[in-house]
Amino acid sequence: MMNVSQAIRERRTIRKFNAKPVEQEVIVALLNEAASLYEAEGTPHWRCLYFGTPESREELAESMIAKVKDSHLGKLLPARMTGFLKKQITATPAHIIFIAESAETQRQRDENYAAVCSIMQNVQLLGWEQGLGMLWYTDSMFCSGSFFEKMGLKEGERFAGMLEIGYFEKTPRARKRTPAEESWSIIGEDDRFHPDLNPVSPQSVLKLLNEAVWAPNDGMREPWRFIYVTGGQAARKLRSSGEEASTPFLMVVATEESDLHRQEEDYAAVCCLIQNFQLLAKSEPWNLRRLIPEWIYDTEQCSSFGIRPRERIVAVLELGGDKKVSNAVSAPVVVEQYSGGSGPGQ
Repeated sequence: MMNVSQAIRERRTIRKFNAKPVEQEVIVALLNEAASLYEAEGTPHWRCLYFGTPESREELAESMIAKVKDSHLGKLLPARMTGFLKKQITATPAHIIFIAESAETQRQRDENYAAVCSIMQNVQLLGWEQGLGMLWYTDSMFCSGSFFEKMGLKEGERFAGMLEIGYFEKTPRARKRTPAEESWSIIGEDDRFHPDLNPVSPQSVLKLLNEAVWAPNDGMREPWRFIYVTGGQAARKLRSSGEEASTPFLMVVATEESDLHRQEEDYAAVCCLIQNFQLLAKSEPWNLRRLIPEWIYDTEQCSSFGIRPRERIVAVLELGGDKKVSNAVSAPVVVEQYSGGSGPGQ
């Protein structure tokens, strides 16, 4: 069984892999276990595309460097530079592209995207315990039309990222994380907390958040903020009918950059943090429900909880009392192996 706390704190982004192959059976097993660890309301829809053969990686590399070659900078670069980029891609033992499937509403689209980002984090944590390093790749420099055509991206689908996977020799140094207390606020009656009614104290939540913040985030932007809601009118707004009055909530908020690509990266980072928190919470004697309520798309309702301009709520975590049996349905794993041509093969 995975040591969650240790894996979260020790996992690092790996950019240099050795030549040892990564068997397809290992990849499939990781994906299935990663999907089983994701719990949320509803059944999200996502798929992934696996590039595991030299031929498929060659085609992937060509599609990735096409944008570089066609750019003004690319035309100035010596051929050996683009050749070096291509070699880096083809030498990586395995690549998995993750895609959130299309949906009719913004809420459903966000549910699908949040799920696939969370599952990607699970894959990274599970792989780390097996000695596998990974690089979560979304670089816009390579995201061209030919790249999206190669993965067979359909209308309405969202590219969540590509995991480059391989065994490695050297573990990079840790980079510090900002304590969760510095991005934390409380709404409600914190001074009326009674541990005999509910074991979920602000201190216990902060303890887990200080481990959960060891989530991957590009440029170490740490694009998250936490609002703990307990008691009073604010909690009554959030509470489902029939829930105990002592049930607190945790809102996890993402800051939004003006750059759309960075917005997607930061939303993914916050999803990884939430997934870390959920995994850590499994060892606690309290229940947790991960929700994306419809009201988070209403600016007026969000502002009543102190949500600022250029911020958005990624999830509301309902922190119950005694642990309950989860009703979550594991997201189905659809693994397509690229077999050449203009789109994914089965």
